[in-house]
Amino acid sequence: MEAKVNHRVNFEIPEEIITAHYFSEMPEGFGKQLFLEGKKLHIPLRKSPTLYTANLPSVLEWLHGSDIPRSWENEPCEIPVLIYDKELTFERLLFHYDGTPASANLIHHFIKLFSNQLKESKATIISPSFIPKSKMKEEQEVIHAVSQATAETSFIKFNFHRIGDFWSYAVKHQCTLLITTKYYQADLAKVLFHFYKGGMWYDRLSFYLSV
Repeated sequence: MEAKVNHRVNFEIPEEIITAHYFSEMPEGFGKQLFLEGKKLHIPLRKSPTLYTANLPSVLEWLHGSDIPRSWENEPCEIPVLIYDKELTFERLLFHYDGTPASANLIHHFIKLFSNQLKESKATIISPSFIPKSKMKEEQEVIHAVSQATAETSFIKFNFHRIGDFWSYAVKHQCTLLITTKYYQADLAKVLFHFYKGGMWYDRLSFYLSV
């Protein structure tokens, strides 16, 4: 179920370019439904949205109306945000696991929310090069959950500390969806602000951010 945002939310992004969704699990064909003109809006049965979506070019045009990049939310809320570009496809997923319980929960929640879209997906998980022994079980549970939900899963270790590193990897390897934390949203906005329509731009890449 979806509707325009009609209640006060914590977004800097203009609310007219944000859509709220109320499904507990996104239906099959969800990616294509975002682009249907005149799509029917349903009255939500849930009190709170489960997902916000916005079109990336519209967000970036708004960003470029400012002298400096701005965060998408004043303070990150618990509801995930999905920013999609030319299309929304779950063909090649890039998961950012940073070794924290919040990151693990984010990934598990993404899998539940998009379970109908992931059966044919190829996924890559990037994890820090060093994980304390106390986190190894959590890391393995993340790998298992992703591998069970997708058709193919790769797991690699990189010491990426900047969102620009994940963005560059996603562009180089033609990933179509980067799943990461909202705490990178300000840095991501800067990266996209400076590279939009540039030589490295890849218009099949979308972004899922959550806390």
